Amino acid sequence: MKKILVIRFSSIGDIVLTTPLLRCLKTQLPDAEIHYLTKQKFKSVLSANPYINFIHTIDDHLSEVVPQLKNEKFDHIIDLHKNFRSLGIRFRLRKPVSSFPKVNFQKWLMVHCKINRLPDVHIVDRYFEAVKPFNIYNDGKGLDYFIPEDDRLSLIDFPKSYRKGFVGVVIGGMHETKMMPADQVIALINQIEKPVILFGGPDDFKRGEYIAAKIQGKILNSCGQFSLNQSASLVSQADKIVTNDTGLMHIAAAFDKEIISVWGNTIPEFGMYPYLKKDSELKNHIFQIENLKCRPCSKIGYKKCPKSHFDCMNKQDVDEMARLVNLH
Repeated sequence: MKKILVIRFSSIGDIVLTTPLLRCLKTQLPDAEIHYLTKQKFKSVLSANPYINFIHTIDDHLSEVVPQLKNEKFDHIIDLHKNFRSLGIRFRLRKPVSSFPKVNFQKWLMVHCKINRLPDVHIVDRYFEAVKPFNIYNDGKGLDYFIPEDDRLSLIDFPKSYRKGFVGVVIGGMHETKMMPADQVIALINQIEKPVILFGGPDDFKRGEYIAAKIQGKILNSCGQFSLNQSASLVSQADKIVTNDTGLMHIAAAFDKEIISVWGNTIPEFGMYPYLKKDSELKNHIFQIENLKCRPCSKIGYKKCPKSHFDCMNKQDVDEMARLVNLH
């Protein structure tokens, strides 16, 4: 029996994007024992995943987990993070390692020189480079997200109008320059025919309240009101999802939802757009401002627009977004 350690420390979206690899590893090597190393705050993303035998976590320091990992006597390490921290694990365990092309130099060229040498390959498919030593292939079944039974929410507990269908609008994000401005969100929701649930974290609650106050009925602000898995449960029940480039976008893709993704300072060409099942009949509706000279300004994001105009979000076509949302 092979004992394999998979490493990916962050973020929610990045971890969800590793799930096809986990599934294919376990189903194509059924006797393998799969361990996963991540940060404690992201453990819930994988807590119900049946393709993982054991989850190891850290809060801040490798010393929290290295003795435990050494005792496991792994046969192989799959490094899906490729930073100094994962290199530290590799150095301490001294086991055979495989990884994937992170294309950081190509991203740097795109951000700083606007020269596009990025491969036209989704990061999920690049992850599969790391399992070539095991002859593992991508089964095309898309992303996984498993919700613990205790975290499943029922629409019976929501207003009656939501039981006939609702649209999820994700207003949160790790960085301000990846988030639609509140006025744009309000303009969009005012045109959406179905009830709306706002999604985001605790830091987005006040912004959600501001948006909800500007809308006449048909809106619930769930930001910070539910755990990640509970929010995922609601996402799984939505008719459609409008979302920034953030973790819930990938969770929505795992549930094969129709997604309208809105891109600010980041670009889909980085290889992290919604990853759908091979046989999915849904389309990726990607909204971005083409030919904006300052974009992408970062591969991650900023607290505010470096140019102050924030045209990558302020010029988004919310009328067309609403049209797609309202299509039956």
